[in-house]
Amino acid sequence: MTTTTTTAPRAPQGTGVSGGEPDLWCTYAAVRTLAWLDRTDSVTDADGTAAYLTGRRNADGGYAWSRGMLSDAWATFYCTQGLRDLGRPVPGLDATSRWLDSTWSGDAYAMLPGQAPDVWATHFSTRSAAELCDGPVPDPERLLDWLSRLQCAEGGLSWSPEDARRGKADVRACYYGVMAWRAATGQDSGATPPWDVAALTGWLRARQGTSGGFHFAPDADVPCLWATYRAVGALRALGETPRDPDACQAWVMGLRGPTGAFVRWEGYDVEDVWASFCAVGTLKALGAPLAPVADAVTARISELGCAGGGYTYREPPAAADALSTAAAVLSADPGSPRPEGVRWLEGCQLPNEGGVMYMPGRGSEVRCTLWALAAGAFAEDPAARRRIADWLAGLQNADGGFGYWEGRGSDMVSTAAAVETAALLGGPDGLGLDLRGVLAFIDSCRVSPDSHDARLPGVSPDSPDARLSGVPDASRGEPYAHGNVPGGEPGLRPALQAQRVRMLLGPGFAEPAEASEAVRALLARHRVRGGGYAGEGHRVPDLLSTYEAVLAADRAGLELDTAHLRAFTDRVRNAGGTAWSPLAPGSGGPLADCLGTLLARRPAAGPGVLPALALS
Repeated sequence: MTTTTTTAPRAPQGTGVSGGEPDLWCTYAAVRTLAWLDRTDSVTDADGTAAYLTGRRNADGGYAWSRGMLSDAWATFYCTQGLRDLGRPVPGLDATSRWLDSTWSGDAYAMLPGQAPDVWATHFSTRSAAELCDGPVPDPERLLDWLSRLQCAEGGLSWSPEDARRGKADVRACYYGVMAWRAATGQDSGATPPWDVAALTGWLRARQGTSGGFHFAPDADVPCLWATYRAVGALRALGETPRDPDACQAWVMGLRGPTGAFVRWEGYDVEDVWASFCAVGTLKALGAPLAPVADAVTARISELGCAGGGYTYREPPAAADALSTAAAVLSADPGSPRPEGVRWLEGCQLPNEGGVMYMPGRGSEVRCTLWALAAGAFAEDPAARRRIADWLAGLQNADGGFGYWEGRGSDMVSTAAAVETAALLGGPDGLGLDLRGVLAFIDSCRVSPDSHDARLPGVSPDSPDARLSGVPDASRGEPYAHGNVPGGEPGLRPALQAQRVRMLLGPGFAEPAEASEAVRALLARHRVRGGGYAGEGHRVPDLLSTYEAVLAADRAGLELDTAHLRAFTDRVRNAGGTAWSPLAPGSGGPLADCLGTLLARRPAAGPGVLPALALS
């Protein structure tokens, strides 16, 4: 039977899976909204929330989305801003400042060291440098020049100068560009913006629809609060107003739900944290009174607090996410499938973006889309699959790679996820992807003895300004080594992801026999004698690397040592779940349990059964 995807802006139906845990995006949105309302005394478990934010700090001075992940600019901004809103000290600012410098490309900021800069990261890091670390960016003139090149011919700003040449303007990029300029030049400096302001203002005002709300871009179907907040905020920062401020305010107030808090789209069913964040931010930027909504929004946010501190997007028991739900579907007993989980995943394809959202009401994300398709979502819905394919083609960056979502700089795990998604949709050919560009990005992540000499383009490795990588010399010369981003440190997972992409692209772009030989060599190098595979070296195995290893071996047609695999799964799995490594305590949660279950089934199931479920 053919099903029809619900593309109306309503919450997913079916049954999703929630871990009941806080989320950094949600925690920042909740705390910042309460700060705008002067209600930070209402933060749920303020000590626990501050500990949650501080606990994301890494030894390098940056902050990560969750424990164990690499630092990135977005997480660093959210954690430190949240701590400041709570009136708590931000530890080790000197180290954070040095970490921010490591992401400077020479023109602007990247989300991770070695990645290409984008306006998301540039906004977050410019503001962190100026507002948190009280210092200028490394080269203000080059930053202003880079920002000036974000303007498209039609007047709006894009994610990068390369995207501007492709005409990809978006109100979010406008906001981030304008706020980065203000932070770099000083809030009240009187500096002249580096754009044609009349054209930029005109483009932003044109995004207001007849309803009063704003669209992301000319091709966006539905006005939403996220777009409205970013558009109005950008105009306010430029000293301008919407074309019809009264209609905008009325539209925002019309999105109040039963409790008096807000929903993101007309007809949506859930008053989530992002909607209230964007609504209050919009009203503040319009100069509208906040008192009429303060009590209701504060009360609703209190319902979203998690035990031990932090927030999620709706009531914790109901705060399902796409990765956990897909994991439950994929690891379910074959005799007890979970069709209601698949139905819930299909409800995560909401207006304006064809991909699947991590949490409903957020933005589409390439890894979540891959997991949802692997779990069987949209299997009988050609229209939904076409929307995903169109979204995927529009997601590809000028360097040929893909980022987590629109406008993000390219990385290996996202690029591999995008190509695997294309394969599930019928194959990379015919979907509008630039396959030679994909291969070029993959090749740019290859590590060679001279590929990590300097962080800054055009800077001599002997220069005191060169930001040298921490990649060991021995790792640089290893055959087939790749990093997650150009200039990144090598590891087993990005190297195997690169070979999987080459195999999927096929002999017209890469030689499958060479990719198979690369997989064989990589597995031999990272094999741990006692079972499993290590992400670095060959001593400490981990679940993600072992899953990638078995997946790549199957793709390459290599024989699997099932006893070696069982030795690893026996060490990380028990009645309580699956740990991320033999050294990690207890279960790693639903994603680890899914990967552990699938690996444990692999010896009996045979090759070709593991879905491509890359995370990092």
